[in-house]
Amino acid sequence: MSALQEVKQAARKAAFARRKAAHEASGPGEAALLSGVLAGYRGVPIAGYMAMRTEIDPLAAMEEAAAHGPVGVPVIEAPGQALTFARWMPGCELKDGPFGAMIPASAEIMIPEIVIVPLVAFDRRGGRLGYGGGFYDRTLEMLRAARPTLAIGFAYGAQEDGALPLEATDQPLDMVVTEAEVIEIGRA
Repeated sequence: MSALQEVKQAARKAAFARRKAAHEASGPGEAALLSGVLAGYRGVPIAGYMAMRTEIDPLAAMEEAAAHGPVGVPVIEAPGQALTFARWMPGCELKDGPFGAMIPASAEIMIPEIVIVPLVAFDRRGGRLGYGGGFYDRTLEMLRAARPTLAIGFAYGAQEDGALPLEATDQPLDMVVTEAEVIEIGRA
């Protein structure tokens, strides 16, 4: 394991602990600010995610967005590959997907222009620490090569980390939405 991988592993462990504590303390309405942000993009294809374990849950914002345009959720096709996105609608039939994530039973593929990104930790410069598989980095790189794609990190404020170990292949977030604030990322 490289030194950078060891630093990332330690950062993930600390961030998971902060996220767990924030999740246990959270109440209803954690997606209210996310809903407000997405309201400015009515009709634009959006990808959310089905929350797992202690991830902050975007479901309420996804339900609202689905009333105005297509919403998808990520599907892991294979290790080392970009994600695809299956069309999701409130109340649709779900099945177990790879790594325990729920995915729509029907496999209608959609291409998002906005991706709500789960994460382990974030910083105010648009840095994101994920789970280590590189799925979102590959996916955002592919989507952004084809057209402008907005990446919105969704996390508890407690997941902020001012000293993230980042690599050149890490795709930046354009915005981070927490349960308490919207963080616009400025680019030079």
